[in-house]
Amino acid sequence: MTQRFRLTLAQLNPTVGALDANAQTARRVWGEAKAAGADMVAFTEMFVTGYQTQDLVMKPAFARAAMAAVEALAADCADGPVIGIGGPLLDGGQLYNVYYILDGGRIASVVKKHHLPNEMVFDEKRLFTPADISGPYRVGPLRIGTPICEDAWHEDVAEAQAESGAQILLVPNGSPYSRARHDTRLGLMVSRVVETGLPMVYLNMVGGQDDQVFDGTSFVLNPGGQLTHLMPGFLETITHVDFVETADGWRAEDGEKTPLADDWERDYHAMVTGTRDYLHKSGFKRVLLGLSGGIDSAIVATIAADALGPQNVHCLMLPSEYTSAHSLEDAAAVAKALGTKLDTVPISGARAAVTEALAPLFTGLAPDVTEENIQSRLRGLLLMAISNKTGAMLLTTGNKSEMAVGYATIYGDMNGGYNPIKDLYKTRVFETCRWRNANHRPWMLAPEGTVIPPRVIDKPPSAELREDQKDEDSLPPYPVLDAILEGLVERECSVADLVAEGFERETIKKVEHLLMISEWKRFQSAPGTRLTTRAFWLDRRYPMVNRWRDPS
Repeated sequence: MTQRFRLTLAQLNPTVGALDANAQTARRVWGEAKAAGADMVAFTEMFVTGYQTQDLVMKPAFARAAMAAVEALAADCADGPVIGIGGPLLDGGQLYNVYYILDGGRIASVVKKHHLPNEMVFDEKRLFTPADISGPYRVGPLRIGTPICEDAWHEDVAEAQAESGAQILLVPNGSPYSRARHDTRLGLMVSRVVETGLPMVYLNMVGGQDDQVFDGTSFVLNPGGQLTHLMPGFLETITHVDFVETADGWRAEDGEKTPLADDWERDYHAMVTGTRDYLHKSGFKRVLLGLSGGIDSAIVATIAADALGPQNVHCLMLPSEYTSAHSLEDAAAVAKALGTKLDTVPISGARAAVTEALAPLFTGLAPDVTEENIQSRLRGLLLMAISNKTGAMLLTTGNKSEMAVGYATIYGDMNGGYNPIKDLYKTRVFETCRWRNANHRPWMLAPEGTVIPPRVIDKPPSAELREDQKDEDSLPPYPVLDAILEGLVERECSVADLVAEGFERETIKKVEHLLMISEWKRFQSAPGTRLTTRAFWLDRRYPMVNRWRDPS
């Protein structure tokens, strides 16, 4: 009689530190798997604690509480499918990242992570002890090898488990989104499948945690790299995968393959997911933001409305004498199209009071950027006051180009708890607005259609802090600025490299200078959705005080 094995994959969204809630989710899904006749249900890396925990997991009381939650889960789920779930293990004074196998009311096996990532946003060598390679474990008729996340990016773990008798590979992951990351993962996992000749299940989590967003897109491969399942991006999904024993070994039967979205949609979905989860996991239900009539605040309002629902987004227009009639009209048009609340609070009275208070100290001094910053800081003050009074989190709206060169006012327009577009260059902001106007998906809570009027996208960007001000008065044109920043930030190019690519040395040096002197601002900026592998914070860590400049 042909042997079969049903594996339930839980592509879910745990919350860091919510041990009881995460374990309760596991119990619920275990019940669904039991009802579906599953032999095993698999959860992701560090599921019981949420991921990434950073230094929280080094607190012994936390690690012990997580281990106790796993033991309780095993006891409660004794009669049914085996559970595979990630969590920490304190053993002999050492802390490990492990995958627990729960069977018959007990912890039947523990797989310890061998390779600890120590690049980009990961510094697991700071947290965990690397372990020897674990062998396969048996569940019913199957011997399963489990390389944990980074273990599958190297040849040795999967090969050792195959040589030790593994018949399939189950890879639990906490792999955050970055642009084109899925292709990299798929390519590496195909290599492991080809090397071992075994089917592989690549199971990734979804959801936002601080700046990181986990995109799911879990998949199953048969030997030869044949894709049998591809789960949706960013969405919680339960999938049952059926394996059957053949003359050539175990094989996954063909299942659903959700089409992979393009980078524009995946970036946008990441920003919506990151905003939603940062708010909800922090205990906030509503947001507010300054809606200026410009493109950055328009896309942030749209992301927020898609993430939380328009009824939970409060927009504020805070005009001065430099605010154009077009900006007032455009802000109103965006709010109307999205269905968000819009209030207007002029800053003229507050500005007059500040001007009067400072007049004795400013006598004889010419107006300059100081007066411009006062306007921005007054707006920040009013927005934070409304945030405090209403309990809505303030979103900040600076794009990556502005964050890079410091074209933002500390304690002014940089005020806020979260920034959805922090890792999105200005030129991509334009295209993202056009993409959202042309596309709508079921996971978007705001209306479909043109929610950002074309005039908002097409007009020259301006901070409107003085008469006839344009961003290009202070910065190179955004296509040039972003291309130089992409070289300096994303590729770590030298000045000479960029000169060779055709950019003017004077312009490169100006951008490099602004980039270097703005580190202190970025250090104090709100967290925001990570979209690239060179996002400001954990991906790119530079000193705030730094006198070195590229002499080339």
